[in-house]
Amino acid sequence: MAMGQNDRFRLQTARMDSAHAADAGIDVGLRSYMLRVYNYMCIGLALTGAVAFAASTSAELMNTIHGTALRWVVMLAPLGFVFYLSARINSMKASTAQALFWVYAGLMGLSLSYIFLAFTGVSVVRVFFITAGAFAGLSLYGYTTKKDLSGMGSFLIMGVIGILIASVVNIFLASSGLHFAISVLGVLIFAGLTAYDTQRIKAIYAEGDHSETHEKKAIMGALTLYLDFINMFIFMLQLFGNRE
Repeated sequence: MAMGQNDRFRLQTARMDSAHAADAGIDVGLRSYMLRVYNYMCIGLALTGAVAFAASTSAELMNTIHGTALRWVVMLAPLGFVFYLSARINSMKASTAQALFWVYAGLMGLSLSYIFLAFTGVSVVRVFFITAGAFAGLSLYGYTTKKDLSGMGSFLIMGVIGILIASVVNIFLASSGLHFAISVLGVLIFAGLTAYDTQRIKAIYAEGDHSETHEKKAIMGALTLYLDFINMFIFMLQLFGNRE
């Protein structure tokens, strides 16, 4: 017997309700995932700031860190942690990855402790909040925009490599003009990366992932955005910070 008009309407309504329910479930899961990413990032930044400030209050510790060969260990150790986490994240437990992220954030605090000696405390706080506001807006744009930002990725990574090379060259040239140009480009590049990385972190979310996989994705996403924030902050501090 042919399906009546009312039956077809009920079936269509049921399908729409099922689709809406599935979409709602994905949205809730995505929001929870992104919230974990931002929470990890913010806690990591807070830990870095606390360690940096605490270290800067000890003249003896600062002389040990920045006045001896230990400064190279403090500077290069965080980079080693980033490479190690990126390479081994799939084979380690989420709890291990989380612990390494906290250690990394603490080491970054030791590495950045010099900023409280090189710049006034007021300017450090001011630039931090400027960076936080810019980061929030850029990350929100990356999360909400319908525009595909994937085409920016290669260009921005090349830009990062370019400013790294220019920074090494400027160690020998000591050019204030080149230093200013590097700082401006650094801010622009990491501003773009903030939006690009947010969209990419959102895109890799999959509702069917195991909870352990979700957690590791959230940790790596937090690490990525943490690096964007820290680098944008440092370049902005070089532009707008008041030196001691």
